[in-house]
Amino acid sequence: MGDSSSYRGDAAAHPAGGPATVPRLVLEGISKQYPAVKANDEVTLTVAPGEIHAVLGENGAGKSTLMKIIYGAVRPDAGEIRWEGQAVEIASPAAARKLGIGMVFQHFSLFETLTVGENIALALDEPFDLKTLAKRIREVSADYGLDIDPQRHVHSLTVGERQRVEIVRCLLQNPRLLIMDEPTSVLTPQAVRKLFETLRRLAAEGCSILYISHKLDEIQELCDTATVMRGGRVTGHVKPRDETHASLAQLMVGHSLPDYTRRTHTPGDVLLDVKHLSAASDDPFGTSLDDVSFSVHGGEIFGIAGVSGNGQAELLAALSGEQRGVRDDAITICGKPAGKLGAGGRRALGFGFVPEERLGRGAVPAMTLAENALLTGHRQKMVHAGWIKAAAMRSFAKKCIDAFDVRCGGTEALAQSLSGGNLQKYIVGREILQAPKVLVVAQPTWGVDVGAAAFIRQQLLDLSARGVAILVISEELEELFDICDRIAVLARGRLSPVRVTGDTNAEEIGRWMAGLFGGREEGAAPSPEEPAHA
Repeated sequence: MGDSSSYRGDAAAHPAGGPATVPRLVLEGISKQYPAVKANDEVTLTVAPGEIHAVLGENGAGKSTLMKIIYGAVRPDAGEIRWEGQAVEIASPAAARKLGIGMVFQHFSLFETLTVGENIALALDEPFDLKTLAKRIREVSADYGLDIDPQRHVHSLTVGERQRVEIVRCLLQNPRLLIMDEPTSVLTPQAVRKLFETLRRLAAEGCSILYISHKLDEIQELCDTATVMRGGRVTGHVKPRDETHASLAQLMVGHSLPDYTRRTHTPGDVLLDVKHLSAASDDPFGTSLDDVSFSVHGGEIFGIAGVSGNGQAELLAALSGEQRGVRDDAITICGKPAGKLGAGGRRALGFGFVPEERLGRGAVPAMTLAENALLTGHRQKMVHAGWIKAAAMRSFAKKCIDAFDVRCGGTEALAQSLSGGNLQKYIVGREILQAPKVLVVAQPTWGVDVGAAAFIRQQLLDLSARGVAILVISEELEELFDICDRIAVLARGRLSPVRVTGDTNAEEIGRWMAGLFGGREEGAAPSPEEPAHA
C-alpha cells in the first residue's frame, strides 16, 4: 500500500472539533536528525480541542521523539509548532506546562519513600503550601473519580494508583493538551475502563489528548482520529473506528500480518515443576512469594498474568537462579532438583531465560550483538579451552539476526543501537537457537510494535510445538489468551487457581489480578482498582 492511499477520509483536515474550530496544536514540517537516523521527517499533525488523537507506529517510527518535541524535552531541527493559532517555540518542559501541555510517561517518575503530596509538589512550577496542596489533590482526584490520599507513601500504592498520581499531577496544572504514553500497559481491565472514563470526561471538557499505544483494540474504542507513522514519516491519517485491526497494522508496518499458526501437539512430561515456593524479597518495597506451586509440561505454554510489583521479579529471580536461597526440591527442571543451582547449572539442564529488562539484563548496552551472544550462548562452541572463538561467536550472532529478522547494522552493532523490538527479537532468538527444553520469558512483547510482537509470539508457538515447556509472565492479557494453553495470576505474591485458557475470560483474570481469588484475602476490602460488587 503506497503512502498516498494511506490517507483515508478527511480526519486530518476536519478533526473532532470541526472545520471552524481553531486547532489546539498544529505541527508542520517537523524534522529531527540524530547521527544515525532521521527520527522525524517533515511530520505534520493537527489536534483539535476535545479530541482524543492516537499516534500509531512501529518501534523506531518516531513517535517518542515527536512527543518529546511537543513537551519541550527535544528541540526540532526544522518545522513550525502552532499552539491555539499562534506560532510558538517550546524550549523546555516547563515552557510546555506553562502553555498547558502535560505528559504522563510510560515509566512512572515517582519517589517511593515520599508521599503522594510530596511527589506532586516536586513537579509544580508555582510556589505551594503542602497543606493547601493536599486539599487540592483530594478535591481534584475525587472530582475525576481518581481517589488518592495525598498522605500515603508511594511504595504502598498499587501500580494503578501510581498512575492516578501521575494523572492528578497533570490535572492540577489545568492542561489543555494531555499526552499519554502507553498508559494501560500495567493496568487491570477494570482499571483500564476507569481510565477511559476519565479521559472521555477530560475530552468532553475540552482537553485534547494525544494517546500512544500498541493496543489496537484500545485505539479503536477510545480515539477519534489517528496519525500513523512509519520510518519517521506520517503515512496516514485515519478514523480508527472505521478501520480493522488488520488495516491499522498494515498502515503501521507496511504489510499485512500473518495469523498465528498453532500446530497440534500433545503435552508431554512435566519439565518445569515449582512446589511450595516461598521466597522473601530483597527489595524493601518488593513482594515476597507465598507458597507458589505450578507445573509446565513439554509442548505447553503456561501463562502467568498480573500487575507488576506483585512478586513477578521475585519469581523470575528464583526461577533463573539469580536468587538461590530456596529449597532444592522447590524447583525441578527436566526431573532434576534445581533450587540450589546457579544460573549456569540450570542452563546446563536445558533452561533458557528471557528477562523483562532488555538493556542491562537481557543484553549489555555497550557490547556488540556478537559479544552479547557469548553471554548466554557460550556453550554453543564459542569457547574452547578457555579461549573465545570470535568467528563462532559472530557466526551464531549472524544466524540469530537472519533467522529472527533483526534489523541492525550487523553482528558488530551495539545492543543499545537497536530499537526495542529488534533487540527483543535478538534476545528471544539467542535463547531459542540454543534449543532449550524449558524457556521462561518475561514480558515478551512489552512496548514492542505489532509486527515484532506477532513474530515473537509465533516463534513461541513454534517452539512449544517442538515439545519445549514455555512459561510466559506478562501483563498483556491479550497476548496470554492468544498463545497460552493454561493461565494463572500472580497477585500479592500468591498464585491463583490455574485455568485452561478457553475456560476463563479477561473479566475473571482481571478480578484475580486485583487479588480477588480463593475468597477475598483475609477479609480485605475490595481493591481500589476493583468495583465493590466484583
